[in-house]
Amino acid sequence: MDSIIKATVVFFALWAIIRVSGRRTLGEMSAFDFVLFMIIGGSTQRAITGQDYSMTNALLLVGTFIMLDIALSNFELRSPLVRHVLNAMPMILVENGILLRGRMRRARITEDNILEAARRLHGLERIDQIKFAILEAAGDITIVPASSAKATEPAPV
Repeated sequence: MDSIIKATVVFFALWAIIRVSGRRTLGEMSAFDFVLFMIIGGSTQRAITGQDYSMTNALLLVGTFIMLDIALSNFELRSPLVRHVLNAMPMILVENGILLRGRMRRARITEDNILEAARRLHGLERIDQIKFAILEAAGDITIVPASSAKATEPAPV
């Protein structure tokens, strides 16, 4: 029973830490973020298992995490409030070619991040070619081109 309680506490603590760290961490993991998550994983593994490295304890912990995931997804399906708490809402970062710098700062997204997504998704090169740039709940950036924006295409050969 001790392992189940520890697993549940660590699950919610890690969820809170990742939620606070922002969507950018999930959407665009840097080398630093990767190393940080590896250290967190190792540290929490020791905290959860203590000295019990048995197969039974490992299966109990995996089962606990799966049950927590299923329970939370069921709560999320039934309650808009729980869905809002568990998942971030999409956030508009560019509106009609205008950078919303306060939101960008809060999301820790730079103009370069937005332009990278615009180039990759639509071949757009300037902010004024973007109608909306939306930071999605999963951390990726969706670009809606302005109607007058023309993607730069290579000339036919």
